[in-house]
Amino acid sequence: MKPCFQSRMMKALRREPVDRTPIWMMRQAGRYMAEYRAVRERGSFLDLCRNPDLCAEVMLTAVEKLGVDAAIIFADLLPILQEMGLDLEFQKGEGPVLHNAIHEASRIGNLRPLEDVQALGYVYETVRKTRAGLDEKLPLIGFAGAPFTLASYAIEGRASRNYLEVKTMMYTAPDAWDQVMSRLSEAVGAYLCAQIDAGADVVQLFDSWVGCLSPRDYIRFVQPYSARVVSQVKSHSPETPVIHFTTGNPMLLPAVAAAGGDCIGADWRIEPAAAWAMIGEDLAFQGNLDPAVLLADENEMRRQTEAIFHQIGNRPGFIFNLGHGVHQETPVENAVKLVKIVHGE
Repeated sequence: MKPCFQSRMMKALRREPVDRTPIWMMRQAGRYMAEYRAVRERGSFLDLCRNPDLCAEVMLTAVEKLGVDAAIIFADLLPILQEMGLDLEFQKGEGPVLHNAIHEASRIGNLRPLEDVQALGYVYETVRKTRAGLDEKLPLIGFAGAPFTLASYAIEGRASRNYLEVKTMMYTAPDAWDQVMSRLSEAVGAYLCAQIDAGADVVQLFDSWVGCLSPRDYIRFVQPYSARVVSQVKSHSPETPVIHFTTGNPMLLPAVAAAGGDCIGADWRIEPAAAWAMIGEDLAFQGNLDPAVLLADENEMRRQTEAIFHQIGNRPGFIFNLGHGVHQETPVENAVKLVKIVHGE
């Protein structure tokens, strides 16, 4: 049994009572921290992602500074697409750009199957180094982008407002869509299993872009592929909890829960009690403070946090998190205060 098995985070994921609510934050190591900015000055973002020593350093620094109940590996969703044949670049002011994106069904050959999961070995080394430097009683979270979110990047080539190229392929070329999503689900499943083998105690599936879909389209075009990923992970490591996080459309939550996961994460666009009712009482729930609240004063942060706890009550299975990642404008001291508020300090 791992030393972190009886941690607050792991007990909450099993829906067991805890002495106080566990909290971690998405993007808890990021540009809002001076230590992270100092590391970023040493090279490009992709260079950082490929440097396990620096990735472990920035996350371990964040965990110590914040006092959170879990670490998440420092990595990015998109390098897996590089290993599947797409040309990824992070452009200043533009974000990620894939220069040979699929765009249309005739170009799906640009996205190859992930032939060797060890091509992402630097991520697994990040897992090992972070796990080695972390308090053994704190769990380490591995993660990956979900098939739909990765497919959106692969098809659109960059961030999108209307997802027209994605939806055009979904609606007009279902065989091509199935090929893309099948390749991605197989790759993501293998990638998460390799992270678990390297020492991840929990894994989270990020479907950050899926909120552009209706529940009907999610069930038809996405749910089967996300379910494959979760099933592959649970078959490989039944004891490893899976957190399934989506954002943008709370009406997807019942279908997301049906796709699989031990814990479902939601963003701030829904009240926590309503979200938990939608996913079902047999699952844990993670969420869902608006990250913009961390730009407010301590009284407002406390007011917003208490409103969430008022809805959750003493129900076991709750993990406090933001509804998305920490904004870079966030004062570090506010993130530290939020952890203390959640812990009742």
